Amino acid sequence: MRELELLAPARTADIGIAAIDCGADAVYIAGPEFGARQAAGNPVEDIRRLCIHAHRFGARIFAALNTIIYDSEYGKACDMLLSLQDAGVDAVIVQDLGLSGLARSLASVAADIRVPLHASTQCSIRTPERAAFLESLGFSRLILERELPLSVIREIRSAVDCELEFFVHGALCVCYSGQCYISENISGRSANRGACIQACRSLYDLVDGTGRKLVSSRPLLSLKDYNLESRLGDLAEAGVSSFKIEGRLKNASYVKNTVRKYSMALDRLVESGQGRYRRASFGKVAGGFEPDLSKTFNRGYTELYLDGRRGRWASENAAKSMGEPVGKVEILNADKSMFRIRTPRPGLSLSNGDGFCFVDRRHEVVGFRGDVCQGFTVRCKPVPELFDGADLYRNIDIAFERSVESGSPSRRIQVELTVNPVTAEGKTALEISAETEDGRSFKGCLGKDAEPASNPDKMLKTLVAQLSKASGSYSFSVKPFSGESLPFLPVSAVNSFRRMAAESLDAAPCIRRPLYMKDAREVSLADARLKFSGSATYKDNISNHVSENLFKALGAASVEPAYELRKKPGAELMRTKYCIRYQFGRCPVHHGRSWPGKLFLENNGRTFPLGFDCADCEMTVLAPDQ
Repeated sequence: MRELELLAPARTADIGIAAIDCGADAVYIAGPEFGARQAAGNPVEDIRRLCIHAHRFGARIFAALNTIIYDSEYGKACDMLLSLQDAGVDAVIVQDLGLSGLARSLASVAADIRVPLHASTQCSIRTPERAAFLESLGFSRLILERELPLSVIREIRSAVDCELEFFVHGALCVCYSGQCYISENISGRSANRGACIQACRSLYDLVDGTGRKLVSSRPLLSLKDYNLESRLGDLAEAGVSSFKIEGRLKNASYVKNTVRKYSMALDRLVESGQGRYRRASFGKVAGGFEPDLSKTFNRGYTELYLDGRRGRWASENAAKSMGEPVGKVEILNADKSMFRIRTPRPGLSLSNGDGFCFVDRRHEVVGFRGDVCQGFTVRCKPVPELFDGADLYRNIDIAFERSVESGSPSRRIQVELTVNPVTAEGKTALEISAETEDGRSFKGCLGKDAEPASNPDKMLKTLVAQLSKASGSYSFSVKPFSGESLPFLPVSAVNSFRRMAAESLDAAPCIRRPLYMKDAREVSLADARLKFSGSATYKDNISNHVSENLFKALGAASVEPAYELRKKPGAELMRTKYCIRYQFGRCPVHHGRSWPGKLFLENNGRTFPLGFDCADCEMTVLAPDQ
């Protein structure tokens, strides 16, 4: 039976706790430094608190330490690995190969690090050969490239023994992960250091070699968001065991909504799997709000290249979240502070304070609040850019946000109680044993000195009703038992026993299922040499002597430091499966026509040449000539 894991993002420990409560089997979160989102760092003590909560349910916490590391920082990064290990994290996600098990072994550093390491998606894992190489360095899990089709995922599954993780929801980088250098080229802020300026969400002009504008002021590199809710079964069949939601900068509402939706989908997959699958953690989630993925941040949804077929993946007119379409605008007054929604979406209901947006005539997204919403008439502060016929979207649904905030579900571990009436010296007591779904047990006695119940049938109903209630993190159920001879027990005594049982179970840690870990004895330089071939280029992001020496020990023909080429004119800043020519129906292979000559992207006086590798069906964005 294979375990399936829903992996949730957390900007803070409190958001991580909310994700666990909504059904996540694991959470990934950054420590104080070296996380690939500079704005999402957390103190180690907060991570320790999150670990304590997660481990109650057998859920896991993965710490993101996935930036490249400079020589001056290497010791601090290893110390942080040790601190996170001490805080109780179950694995650490890394990008810099200088932190891999083999690299540290060769450098004889941080021998006390025992926590499993996961190879970040920033390691750009998109071939079976790359996957096998990273496994040989000691990684126990590989986080695969988002652009992979199912066929390649299957090939990678056949090539390695370690766990495979795949993104199923959230924002998509247009470039292959870990190999995007456009932010650094423009601003000096490296995406591999957690400081990406999100240049792919900017507006560009598409021009030809003569300077003629073919497309004006559009987010030409901005992709829609991933949504594979309906494809979890296909991914599981292909060998994926962890389904990852993107969003370490997202708020609690986003995380709770997406986690709840995907947890319900994963439960359905497990139930229909005929015993092939089980969830990786324990506890049943019930109650709370009804999740709806259309209600929270998204740029429109895509399944990208999962089926190995091209599509129109760009987010079209806007790189921001537009929300759900609600209808068209009919302006009702001169200063554009009141309008009516024509042809409203069926079932639409508005609330005061709802957020709206539209794309103005300059292709920019304009947002505003609806101060008073009566039926389909909206009053707001004047919106000068609004025009008759504008397609209107709602990106904040106040009623839904309130339901998410106030309607949190509960998560409880199932406990089965076995009740045995025992009679001695004319009195009957109840021996009760409890067993949790994860295998913990407790035994106790109830009613040792009680008198016999005058109405055994009524007492039986009372016992079953009170013992079957929830206490703390536990939901109790009672096996059928004989009610012929029972002690008389007040409700308060039964409830007290149930609470005491919950406290006793809490004192014993949840029996977590073993996490796959690459045995240190299985990691050898000789094996890694067999899995490595060629040279180490700037795309390997080599930024410290430990990683540099690793590649030299592997026999690399040459080792190129991280910043050697990417700032030079013509250097490859991006390589992507997305193609602008295909997006606009101008692919010479698929559409039989194209724009003649070279193509360029222009933004704020900078011109980026585009390249087209039709043999591999990929597009490149190159550094400006000057």
